[in-house]
Amino acid sequence: MGGKKVCIVGSGNWGSAIAKIAGSNAARLSSFESQVNMWVLQEEVGGRRLTDIINTEHENVKYLPGHKLPPNVVAEPDLLKACAGADVLLFVVPHQFIGKVCDQLKGHVKKEAVGMSLIKGVDEGPDGLRLISDIIHEKLGIEMSVLMGANIANEVAEEKFCETTIGCKNMKHGQMLKELMQTPNFRVSVVQDADTVEICGALKNVVAVGAGFCDGLGYGDNTKAAVIRLGLMEMIGFSKLFCKGPVTPATFLESCGVADLITTCYGGRNRKVAEAFAKTGKSIEQLEKEMLNGQKLQGPQTSAELHRILKSKNVVEKFPLFTAVYRICYEGKPVTDFITCLQSHPEHM
Repeated sequence: MGGKKVCIVGSGNWGSAIAKIAGSNAARLSSFESQVNMWVLQEEVGGRRLTDIINTEHENVKYLPGHKLPPNVVAEPDLLKACAGADVLLFVVPHQFIGKVCDQLKGHVKKEAVGMSLIKGVDEGPDGLRLISDIIHEKLGIEMSVLMGANIANEVAEEKFCETTIGCKNMKHGQMLKELMQTPNFRVSVVQDADTVEICGALKNVVAVGAGFCDGLGYGDNTKAAVIRLGLMEMIGFSKLFCKGPVTPATFLESCGVADLITTCYGGRNRKVAEAFAKTGKSIEQLEKEMLNGQKLQGPQTSAELHRILKSKNVVEKFPLFTAVYRICYEGKPVTDFITCLQSHPEHM
């Protein structure tokens, strides 16, 4: 056996964009086995099974239309079959499904396999925050890394230049994962502060909801810049409160930090749906159904998880932006009150 066997767990918009990169790199590099399996939740599209369409036409017509996947990427609807014998598992499912997926995989994954989470979200555990990578590690017992960055899936699929960050405590694995993921237009840097990298990926979605409120209320770019800066301050404050290891300030200057925050506050589905929420007064659930073609929204749900954690630690008032997003999404606070939370923001956190 020459190379490492790669499996992509998930096949939505981002999962398919990643399959394009990992698939072409695996086909090219001797350190990886050329066939890359991609687990696809079976559904019908125009009377045909999605896996059949992907395997014959090499295109995920539902979640990444218009982009050809490398022919060595094989869609497999059976989760255990897809992951059988995998040395590298890339997890790209919506964060609310990861627990269920890992429960099915338990006992069917090589102990020495390396996992990498590309999932932007957090969960709450008995002691507050639980990172998605921790959940996967606890359930499957494999070593975990994360990949987060300013990576809007369609632009990555179009091979427009961007950067990303891999957070990996084990530098040997970090180099191997970089080799699998890096292309001339998808530039990877590896840092060891993996927890901060992952927290950035989850929290920026909450800030983006705030940015969308601003757009919907017609507040313009100066206000949005303030939302981004105050949001970044809260992201840093939250990381310092909750990370077990040291928090490296430089990590916030990586793609997973400030770059991802900016791109999500200007592009991204959380911003788009929040803008519509402010303009139409429809519920988040309704807009998600109308606007997202079956994709899931992470920002509002993450704000609810954050809120419970902040409440349990008695620090709600230190995070006025996160708190306002939660109250507007879930407690019926009027969206016009959002600006009040910025006006009362503590100057130094």
